[in-house]
Amino acid sequence: MARQWSEGHSTPILCVGASPAPEGLLASGSEGGEVTVWSQEGTIIGHLRLHGEDDCTSVVFSPAAPGQLYVSHGDTVSVLDPRNLKSPAEEFHGAGEEEINALALNDTGSALAVADDSGAVRVLEFPGGKVCRTLRRHTNICSSVAFRPQRPNNLLSAGLDMQVMLWGLQKTRPLWTLNLQDVAEEEDDHQQRPGQLFNPPLVHCVSVASCGNIVGCAAEDGRVHLMRIGSGSKLEQQGAVKAHSQGASQAHFVNFLSHPYWLVTGGNDGQVALWDLSKHPVVTPEAKAKTRVTAPPRRKGKSKAKRKEQTQDKAKTPEKEEKEVEDEVAAGSEEVMEEKPGPKLSINHEDKVNWLCPAVLKGEPSVVVADQSSSLTVYPLSQL
Repeated sequence: MARQWSEGHSTPILCVGASPAPEGLLASGSEGGEVTVWSQEGTIIGHLRLHGEDDCTSVVFSPAAPGQLYVSHGDTVSVLDPRNLKSPAEEFHGAGEEEINALALNDTGSALAVADDSGAVRVLEFPGGKVCRTLRRHTNICSSVAFRPQRPNNLLSAGLDMQVMLWGLQKTRPLWTLNLQDVAEEEDDHQQRPGQLFNPPLVHCVSVASCGNIVGCAAEDGRVHLMRIGSGSKLEQQGAVKAHSQGASQAHFVNFLSHPYWLVTGGNDGQVALWDLSKHPVVTPEAKAKTRVTAPPRRKGKSKAKRKEQTQDKAKTPEKEEKEVEDEVAAGSEEVMEEKPGPKLSINHEDKVNWLCPAVLKGEPSVVVADQSSSLTVYPLSQL
């Protein structure tokens, strides 16, 4: 049954991360700059309040160096030793142009992607922490970033402009861009009933399966939008799972179950769900024949997504000379929707989900949930 991990924070927890090292430490960050490191049993290993007391928005363990924990707070990234939570070993002030929303490390720990409120994605090289790339294409807050496993130079970004982009870090323009509003409008033209309201697909979280080819994005329309990346990094297919009755805030592929296509999601409806996507037509192309529909042609995005209330209008327009790259994406892709999807496990958490972190705790597959409170809740996935 569910377990509570308490007393590690005095403010609502915003983010959680799990170490890939054998000892399997976890870290959580909360409002006011609090960072706590936990053992697999939920024992508090260390606690620290970062100076400035900006909210901790992302915590990421290095896959290459278990003694390094990266934490974003304000526009700063701090590097901590999770076994000895004292003052930061290194601090990179101004790592984000504005407040940082998400961090991602590549497989080798040599590149850290930083997504911020300006819509920019900066890539820092390690060791050293020097900014080697600044990627500017999002016209609203960039909310989430994820490297493709086994491809340390391929990065996905997503944001409140409803756009998902795949980047090759050799260039400063995306390999492709998918505008989820165009996809949603086309679908809603066919499905909308009188009086039915649809939230725009503002993207809150992007995750990539361990195979590196399947992407999931949790969006404000309650769906998890799925993409399949083919050879040459092209977008081959896209589709969606209707996962939540309100906005989906979290989607994370789980890399320790029977195959790479298990996905755990959380939403503003207080639900946590585990999905088996192995037979979804985006994941298994041969299944698409029954459900295939043509994707709408991509239009230049002119969406006016609502900003975070506390942010002002900082939208940046892409440079004209590069707009033709904005690109071949949907022209060659197909949209497929899963038939009568349903989660393999559904948990009524009863509170809005801030963050989900799949983890193996004492040998048991689990998901750690952060909500609007100052405690973590751990649910076992062992019913599977």
